[in-house]
Amino acid sequence: SEEPVPLHEEFIYCCGAATHVLKCGPWKDLSKDESKNLPRLLFMIIPGNPGLAGYYRTFIQALYCGLNQQYPVWVVSHAGHCKPPSGMEMIEDTDIKELEDVFGLNGQVEHKLNFLKKNVSKDIKLVLIAHSIGCYITLEMMKRASELQVLRSVLLFPTIERIAQSPQGKLMTPLLCKLRYILYMPVYLLSFLPEGVKASLVRFALRGMKSCDESSITTSVNLFSVDCIANILYMASQEMMKVVERDSTTIKQNLKKLIFYYGIGDSWCPQHYYDEIKMDFPDGDIRLCEKGLRHAFVLDASNEMASMITDWLQDDLTKL
Repeated sequence: SEEPVPLHEEFIYCCGAATHVLKCGPWKDLSKDESKNLPRLLFMIIPGNPGLAGYYRTFIQALYCGLNQQYPVWVVSHAGHCKPPSGMEMIEDTDIKELEDVFGLNGQVEHKLNFLKKNVSKDIKLVLIAHSIGCYITLEMMKRASELQVLRSVLLFPTIERIAQSPQGKLMTPLLCKLRYILYMPVYLLSFLPEGVKASLVRFALRGMKSCDESSITTSVNLFSVDCIANILYMASQEMMKVVERDSTTIKQNLKKLIFYYGIGDSWCPQHYYDEIKMDFPDGDIRLCEKGLRHAFVLDASNEMASMITDWLQDDLTKL
């Protein structure tokens, strides 16, 4: 029988906010400079929104196995998107305010940079794999911290421009920016349901999928927490207002490190966004999905996506 993939789970405070970290591989601490067993490379996943680490559980396991278990693969939740375990508050009980608006879009960028600074040795090279709004966060990280040793950034279904003008954005912007508070009461009432009933509701909501990942169902039960939903919707409202122009300067400066992967029929970043970026950066590695994967690929195509990414990175890894 196959050995189970080593998976380490942590709930920590980062920038004063509850943060869920999933670590694939035997390496649990990458901050000790004196350790001789530090890997040369860390694969770090920057999630979309909702930014719950659990959605990427199958993905990081598949990626870790696809990389022949040679490198650690970590996913860090967005600040305040996870439901902390009992005894842990959403915000650390301290007088020191580490960040003004940790749950906002800018705060989430600083949150990831702070996590790397405190938890990963600066000698370790990084492969950043970002999904949806995580792609915007990743470009911001590369812009603000040019000292990061980023070998590659893989940007999956990148919402890096004009989100509010996308088909889904037009639909969601009024709800997120003006009406999001009305969602809190039904979520509050649903939060009292037994866990099994919540899981059944999630299964019902995802019933149209042929093969939904089981970890997506258990993770989605977190969404019955008012605190989580409030932080998720608050961040989403900022995305609609702040992610307007594509940061072509940062893309140009890092073009050789970037891989873009756009979806066909993606209502968050429609195909003409792909056509335009391809025209502006003809030398860039900018791909269009031919497999019909959905924007939320973690729900049913984690293994397929992990397999593609390991193929794309083979050349980079052989040069290490």
